[in-house]
Amino acid sequence: QLQLVESGGGLVQPGGSLTLSCVASGFTLDYYAVGWFRQVPGKEREGVSCISRHNITHYTDSLKGRVTISRDNTKNTVFLQMNNLKPEAPDVYYCAAQGIRPGQDRCTLTERPDLRYWGQGTQVTVSS
Repeated sequence: QLQLVESGGGLVQPGGSLTLSCVASGFTLDYYAVGWFRQVPGKEREGVSCISRHNITHYTDSLKGRVTISRDNTKNTVFLQMNNLKPEAPDVYYCAAQGIRPGQDRCTLTERPDLRYWGQGTQVTVSS
């Protein structure tokens, strides 16, 4: 079964840190770019960060300096480290794998049809 599974979410105090993981099974993640997206209930899903096959990274402006994306192809995993978290509505973080043609090295913070696989999400709540 081809799937992505996120983990690492939970309740954290303001100013705290979390590291989310996105593990692929059934396929090799190093052939894909990977993006992290988040969604507050009732709002549109938005891109948080992405990493290309060869580690080009992009971050949404609102989180720059507080999040770091990385990948470990030996573990078929992409990580999202989040620091200095601010209190806000609970949201769900999703990872998605983007099919990339050979010779290209890019990733996306917008939802596109070539985001081929999505995980089920992991909830993050920042609250005291």
